[in-house]
Amino acid sequence: MSNPSSDSGLNSAPVSLPYDLEACTELMRGGSKSFFAASRLLPARLRPPAIALYAFCRLADDAIDEGDDPVLAMVDLKSRLAAIYAGRPGAEDADRALTIVVHRYAIPSGLLEALLDGFLWDSQGRRYETLADVEAYGARVAGTVGAMMSLIMGAGSDTAIARACELGVAMQLTNIARDIGEDARNGRLYVPRAWFREIGMDADAWLAEPVFDARIAGFTQRLLLRADTLYQRGEFGLSELPWDCRPAIQAARLVYAEIGKQLERQGLNSIDRRTVVSTARKLALIARATSAALKPPSVPAMPLSPVPAIDYLVDMVSKERHLIDGNKIWTVPVRSFDQRVEWMLDLFSRLEQREKAER
Repeated sequence: MSNPSSDSGLNSAPVSLPYDLEACTELMRGGSKSFFAASRLLPARLRPPAIALYAFCRLADDAIDEGDDPVLAMVDLKSRLAAIYAGRPGAEDADRALTIVVHRYAIPSGLLEALLDGFLWDSQGRRYETLADVEAYGARVAGTVGAMMSLIMGAGSDTAIARACELGVAMQLTNIARDIGEDARNGRLYVPRAWFREIGMDADAWLAEPVFDARIAGFTQRLLLRADTLYQRGEFGLSELPWDCRPAIQAARLVYAEIGKQLERQGLNSIDRRTVVSTARKLALIARATSAALKPPSVPAMPLSPVPAIDYLVDMVSKERHLIDGNKIWTVPVRSFDQRVEWMLDLFSRLEQREKAER
């Protein structure tokens, strides 16, 4: 039985997302200007699935973070995911669009479940004692998205998934460094508590009255240094991507890394103001990123093992694509390319019939 990710033409044809895409696009445009801008650098064939993926992730985050009962919201979202993977999505535009995407690109359900777990950690006020704990959080809320985008781009090797996940974690560490003050005012702390103890600070006392000083600047610097290491590893993943996907990923990498550089220029103070990168600087970085498609990307001198926090995500994708003890363990049904086209046409027909019945 063939691997759906290697079927001839599977990643060259555009994904059709009728009557779902516009609503998803509007959600993305209003919810994340950065993501919307970055999506314009993706090849046209990949914009619809990227938009659909973001739309579901955004709605899921809001459902857990803003709902009355995060646990019940999680139960509902996992039920929706089960329906999506069964090919029977509900009426929500984002669910219908995501159904096409996960089956079209063979995205393991475990990646989306891990993402939901990360959202739930946020709502439950999880405590992060070590940097490894923080990176485990980043792996769930951002590394998973990197892995899914890598699959959508047609880069499903262990190396591609590892570098994509690490790039996601780097971006999340940058977010954390930039938002220390804002998070603290919302009662959330992502700086490792062990770092506070190392210098005799009481994390909870500081959280109750967050102020900027040299100690917080030191924490911010440590987060950014770790992010820089992961950004470098993420750059090595460009060689795994189709040439026309590289500018978008390089642009995202450069713009996020620039947030950290700007934060350093402002004295590492993320408590009293929010660091932003100017539009002019973003445009310059995007222009620089387009050169990624014109020259060979960097490659490491020696193979890199995944950082521990994302190792299980790489393993998850790898297991979805290999024989284990002679048995396939796909969470997405295994179909040839022709079978997938037939399945999607049947899905469209069923959704249209449901829509007519609801009128």
